[in-house]
Amino acid sequence: MSSALGRKVTAEAVGTGLLVAVVVGSGIFAERLSPDDLGLQLLESSIATAAGLAALILAFGSVSGAHFNPVVSLADRVFGGLSTRELAAYVPAQVVGGCVGAMVANLMFDLDVVNVSTQVRDGGGVLFGEVVATFGLVIVIVGVVRSGRVAAAPFAVGGYIAAAYWFTSSTSFANPAVTVGRTLSDTFAGIDPSSVPAFVVAQVLGGLAAIGLALYLFPTRGAVDLMVPHDQTEAA
Repeated sequence: MSSALGRKVTAEAVGTGLLVAVVVGSGIFAERLSPDDLGLQLLESSIATAAGLAALILAFGSVSGAHFNPVVSLADRVFGGLSTRELAAYVPAQVVGGCVGAMVANLMFDLDVVNVSTQVRDGGGVLFGEVVATFGLVIVIVGVVRSGRVAAAPFAVGGYIAAAYWFTSSTSFANPAVTVGRTLSDTFAGIDPSSVPAFVVAQVLGGLAAIGLALYLFPTRGAVDLMVPHDQTEAA
């Protein structure tokens, strides 16, 4: 692996890990702060997640594009912003980073480092919610970038995720790496491992639908990096 690709993969792993730490940690804290109010727990977690995500995109975007999400990386590959080699390196880094992030959150709140979730999330409505959540996330990213407002991407993505916590039936995981990571915490933010395959399929379907629509709506030729453009001056 080249030094340039190594830096990108490290940024994706660390960024995804911190994102999952924000999601899981805020979920644990919300449970403790508001034990009898699920609505307030969701509000607390959604605010923390949106703010944390925007900050992480700003921090790591110039290195890797700040995807933190295999579906976003897939979209970037379709639009020419990533090579196949980079995509193959990004995805496992994101998944591993997400798992480590969940374990870090568990440790911060004095839980077992691996605390496998028993929170089953299933049903047609919930899975359709994941399709919608991921579709919206990808189309927001592509639309903002194609409009030339790349600097606004961190805030657009954070805002969309905050909204999607509330308007989707699944509370918007919208990210296979984050979904896998959240299996390791049996808390408000967790998901039972048995629910993961269907969630990931729904996320990929939503992402592919968004990519198809984006290719139609934004037919500009040439490569476009999603999120914050990363440095491509060194060979990958």
